[in-house]
Amino acid sequence: MQLIDIGANLTHDSFDPDREAVLQRARDAGVARMVITGASREHSPKALELARQYPGELFATAGVHPHHATEYTAECDAEMRELLSHDEVVAVGECGLDYFRDFSPRPAQRRAFEMQLQTAVDTGKPLFLHQRDAHADFMAMMKNFDGKLGAAVVHCFTGTREELFDYLDQDWYVGITGWLCDERRGLHLRELVKHIPAQRLMIETDAPYLLPRTVKPAPSHRRNEPMYLAHIVEELARDRGEEVAVTAANSSAAASAFFRLPAR
Repeated sequence: MQLIDIGANLTHDSFDPDREAVLQRARDAGVARMVITGASREHSPKALELARQYPGELFATAGVHPHHATEYTAECDAEMRELLSHDEVVAVGECGLDYFRDFSPRPAQRRAFEMQLQTAVDTGKPLFLHQRDAHADFMAMMKNFDGKLGAAVVHCFTGTREELFDYLDQDWYVGITGWLCDERRGLHLRELVKHIPAQRLMIETDAPYLLPRTVKPAPSHRRNEPMYLAHIVEELARDRGEEVAVTAANSSAAASAFFRLPAR
């Protein structure tokens, strides 16, 4: 398998002691390329720096997660646009709305999201999106840019059937994580993933978050790693009634097309 992890937070400080070992374990598990998530003013430049250390293997996004929306000033916007001028930075985001945590005031979230949507229009780069408990506002804001945006992926999809079909109706891509493996919160996804067209389905770990609960033997720690993408694709293939090799190949093809990754 040649897997692509479309969402790994490898700039997280939990990886500082052993980042190279984490990358090697991922390679050994069949993860050929990764997109490193830039989700704040601090970590987006770090994502680019990391991608530059591993050309052709690691890529980056640049954006500000709704949790950090209050930091999205005009100066921050200029910084994100500069980052997006680099070839290694392949998407705008992680950006969107999060009304579940409300770590930033909702007006600030909407302002930061709108500015990043405009950045996507201006740069022509695809969108790496976050939405939690804010579906109506999220769809309304995306609608305001209808016909202007390029490709978009709703990363780490955990939502409802209605939300999924709203996204698919827009021809957006959907990212599936180890949330699928959570018997407490993710059981509904087992059925929903059958409805995602192969050319719109991508896979991700969201490492170090969302360690798949079905990994056996369970690791002694709770840190997720890109190597567990292989486990996620096995679970996903079973739920879709596909051979693992088919799910893996289709998700990698979708990711390569979406992020316009260079041929290897």
